[in-house]
Order: sequence, then structure tokens, then C-alpha cells
Amino acid sequence: MTFQFATPWLLTLLALLPLLAYVLHRKQARHQTAGLRFASVGLLRQQRTWRATLRPLLTVGRLLALALLIIGLARPQLAQAKEIVRGEGVDIVIAQDISGSMAALDFQPQNRLEAAKAVVDDFISRRTYDRIGLVVFAHEAFSQSPMTTDHAVLNRLLKQVQLAPELQLEDGTAIGLGLANAANMLKDSDAKSRVVILLTDGANNAGEIAPETAAEAAQTLGIKVYTIGMGRTGQVPVPVDGLFGGQEIVYRESDLDEGLLQQIAEKTGGQYFRATDTTDLQRIYDHINQLEKSQIEITRYSEQIELMLWALLPALALVLSEQALSQTLFRRIP
Repeated sequence: MTFQFATPWLLTLLALLPLLAYVLHRKQARHQTAGLRFASVGLLRQQRTWRATLRPLLTVGRLLALALLIIGLARPQLAQAKEIVRGEGVDIVIAQDISGSMAALDFQPQNRLEAAKAVVDDFISRRTYDRIGLVVFAHEAFSQSPMTTDHAVLNRLLKQVQLAPELQLEDGTAIGLGLANAANMLKDSDAKSRVVILLTDGANNAGEIAPETAAEAAQTLGIKVYTIGMGRTGQVPVPVDGLFGGQEIVYRESDLDEGLLQQIAEKTGGQYFRATDTTDLQRIYDHINQLEKSQIEITRYSEQIELMLWALLPALALVLSEQALSQTLFRRIP
């Protein structure tokens, strides 16, 4: 719930209250000025009564009542926005290669993995109503995050993804295992559209499941696989540990198996993309985002609880009290 005013511009009238208070004070001061002059104030010895001391409270009450009246007319409200979502989201699993070759520096100013993570983070932020999971693979495959609509948690888990050598995991590229793990995460999904986005920069050289077998399983389950081959052609700079500590840059040839990635995509009804820089990668995820639209109908409405009476009733009570007291306890005698 949020607190708001329906007509907040009326609150600007509160700025006039200090001026009104000053005018009333001057008027009261003139009223208390003596009508006769005496040679000595000693002739007017009298004690100040409690009525005279408390009489200014009538003015304070009048000003407070006016302030409450202005606040009431501005219509204070407690507003509660509600959103009803109807329709079908898309269940998506991102299968991300974390093998050592993803350290290549052809996606400057970041390495391949960090560039991929940044683009995936942006992709997740735009899939508000979809369940998304995350699988990482090198020599083995691991579920980094189950499918969830809590994208804040998913993004935190994405930020924790590191290269296999940094995690002291055995290096390699188990494309089949990565795809099989992602498909397994989706097998019990009842979403009408189930998608795997598999990104790698290498060829399958590890794992007990062949990529072709995993693709057949995905096809049987009705899972569409978009494959992304990452990396420039030719030799690319890769940081490696030096003989005497520190890191050195060596140049290595990319071993991306584009034929395999195309085969997986075609078998499952998806598409294959090649990314040679960060702009390419961003464009690819934007394209997938457009292809896999969620069928969502959103109804938004706001419920207001009016609080006007909580200001007007005290204002009325103050006015009535001021009138009653001015005609009784604080009545002026001419």
C-alpha cells in the first residue's frame, strides 16, 4: 500500500497559514492595547489570569482546524495497486558453456564468459513472466538454478558463474550433457512453449551423452533448442598461466563445431546463430526474445481507501470546541 493525495495541489494552501497566523497575532495584539494612558503603570497592578494565558490556544486550534480542512480537501488515500496475470509464459533453460576456452579475449573488454553473462542478465530482465533455469557445463554439467520466476535470485546465481578452471573443475566441453541436463529440467513443465538456449564456443569432447542423443530426447519432449556458437574465426587471444607466475597471452585456433550446433537446432525446430562480438550476441538474444513471446494478458487496477474523514472530523471537532470555549471560559467582556 502507498499513501497519496487525490488532489495534492490543494496542499499548497498550507503555505498561507504562517501569514494568517501573523495577521491574527497582530490583530490580537492591537485588541490588548490599553485604551487609556496612565502616568504610572503601577496604578494598573493586576495579575495575569490563566484565561489570558491560555486564550492564544483558541487561535492555534483555529489554525490547526484550517490545516486539517485543507488536508481533508486534498483527499488523502491509501492506494493498493493490484495486477492480475492471465495466460501462458515460456519456460526457458539457459545452457551456458564454462569451459576454459571461454576465457578467450575476443569479446573485449570482457572475456567470452563475462560477455555472455552480461547479455543473459539483460535477457532475463525482459522475460518478466517466464520461468527461467540455468545449466552450466564443462567436462560435466550442473544445474546452477532451477526454473524460477524469482529473477533477482536467478541473476545472483548467474553472477556467481565462473570458468571451470577457476572452480577447479575438470575442463572440457560436454555439449550433450549440458543439453540433456537442460531438457531434463524442462521435461515436467506444462508450459505450451519450452525452450533451451545453448551457448558454446567449442566442440563436444566430453560427457557420456552424445549431443545427437540429447537433441533427439529434446525433440521427443517437444523442446525447442536455440544454439549459439560464440567466438571469432581464426586465432584468438587466450590468457594462460605463465611458467614463472602471472598470466601470459597466447593465440589459439577456435574449434567451434558449427555443423553440430546447426544439426541440434534443426532437429528440435530451433535456430543456430553465430556471435563474433558482443553486439552480435546482444542481437541474437534480442531476436530470440522476439521469437519466443509470452502469451500474457495483464489486468492492472488500483484500490483506494479514502482517509478524508480522518482529517475533516478532527477539524470539525476543533471548530466546535473553539466556538464553545470562546463563548464560555474565554468569553471577552466588552
